[in-house]
Amino acid sequence: MHTWQMHEAKARLAELLKDSEREGPQQITVHGRPVAVVVSQAEFERLAGKQESLLAFLQRSPLAACEELEFERDRSLTRDLPL
Repeated sequence: MHTWQMHEAKARLAELLKDSEREGPQQITVHGRPVAVVVSQAEFERLAGKQESLLAFLQRSPLAACEELEFERDRSLTRDLPL
């Protein structure tokens, strides 16, 4: 990962953005301390993981149309735990 000082990143923003697409994440530092990482849009979308909801996942299940499927609740008593 390439490291940029803040003043350098501001002065060469276009280059920083192109490097984030070509080479991957680019780190920005202030007084030698890492403060930010610039990533490409594609990398951000991959990391953000556009995942479907649990409801959509269950509706996609082969068992979704199964009407004879029945779930029974466990009626046993809870156990006592010393706290």
